[in-house]
Amino acid sequence: MATITSTGVGSGLDVESIVSKLMSLERRPLNLLENAEAKLQTKFSAIGQLTSYTSSMRDAANALSSVLMWKQTTSNSSDNTAVGVSTETGATLGNYAVQVQRLASTQTVSSSAFASTTAVVGSGTLKIELGSWTGEPTPTGFTAKSGATPVTVTITDQDNTLEKIRDKINASKAGVTATIVNDASGARLSIRSAETGAENAFRITATETEDDGSSSTGLSTLGFDAAGSSAMTRNQTAVNAQATINGISVTSASNTLKNVADGMTLTLKKPTTGDIDVAVTADDEAVMKGVNDFITSFNNLAAYIKEQTKYDETAKQGATLQGDRTALGLLSQLRGVINEGSTASTVYSRLSDVGISMDANGLLTLKESKLKEALTGNREELRKLFAADASTTGASGFMDRFRDLGRSAVDSEGLLTARSDGLKAEMERNDKSQEAWETRLALTEARIRRQYQALDASMSTLSGLSSYVTQQLAALSSNNN
Repeated sequence: MATITSTGVGSGLDVESIVSKLMSLERRPLNLLENAEAKLQTKFSAIGQLTSYTSSMRDAANALSSVLMWKQTTSNSSDNTAVGVSTETGATLGNYAVQVQRLASTQTVSSSAFASTTAVVGSGTLKIELGSWTGEPTPTGFTAKSGATPVTVTITDQDNTLEKIRDKINASKAGVTATIVNDASGARLSIRSAETGAENAFRITATETEDDGSSSTGLSTLGFDAAGSSAMTRNQTAVNAQATINGISVTSASNTLKNVADGMTLTLKKPTTGDIDVAVTADDEAVMKGVNDFITSFNNLAAYIKEQTKYDETAKQGATLQGDRTALGLLSQLRGVINEGSTASTVYSRLSDVGISMDANGLLTLKESKLKEALTGNREELRKLFAADASTTGASGFMDRFRDLGRSAVDSEGLLTARSDGLKAEMERNDKSQEAWETRLALTEARIRRQYQALDASMSTLSGLSSYVTQQLAALSSNNN
């Protein structure tokens, strides 16, 4: 409900002005609380940003201390058009000579030509079996693929055209794909195995609803048996890929040779006449990137703390976290880690030994040539300098320390987390105090207003009485004359 106020009703007393001035004095404690709230909010945001920078530094250090970082590999093929190569983390390092004698292929068969795609073929069933032909290149028998189940496709009078038979074969999920190819003679049904390899060849047994005994008419024209006679023509034979790797013969149903060496996959693309050189090496670029990412995150954190804790001599004003022990303590710890030595490596003891140094502004710089030299010359010792392992009992790597320092600051019970929680609690208490003062001030204002409105009314009454007395005295004086 709105409060109705009024100025003096007759005395000329400016009640609103008086109340306003008195309340401005009464509001001083509330103003102090509001100012404190603004400062708390600014500091809370600054601690939040500091936490974010610290988390980024922790994550970058954790990446460099992880075994996975140091097991990353890269690969290269001397002819990627013939042999592609990819590797997983932890792949065995080495060089390989690869020759491709033959690519794996699918079996493809095609029918004789029909007048059109809507030509009626016939009704009955087509039994499609996956397996391999024995006695290649002139098959003498068929061996069913282990685990494969023959699929029977039923063709009725309602779906006995060439295009509908194609659709029914594809819908059957029999491990083959049917298409219609149009050439100068007409429309031909082409059927191809879905996967490469000798074991993914197929046989089609056609059974007509009304068998006329001829394989050149009706649904029988879509039967195929490489070991016997059939109307369908085999255009391509299903074979396995053949290759040699360092002189060792390898066969595969697929042109993708997975884990042919630990963690390495080769993709065969075409036959070769000689060796294709494949190399699997440690991914030094990943480590270089990891180091640069860490330096960037460290510098972002250090620069932020320095900026937020500085004192402006000209303005005579401190930054948001000026004098904040948590922020200053964190910066001191960061620099302390840099200045410490490590016994984890027998070759390197300081980050400066591998090109990482601190400049006059407290920021890290990197001499890449020195780091690359360590990567190529003493990779394992460099890893130990960053991340200790079981062989370095009692010692810790620099990235282990930075990771642990970051965790101790931002984890659920970390210093920055506690600082943030403390500020949040202060803001909550401040809010409650403001609410209490708002209630108190509303009551105070109402009381002051009542008092001055009563005073105004009294003064108005006295003013009226004064006028009356004056009038009476004037009348009395007139009568006496």
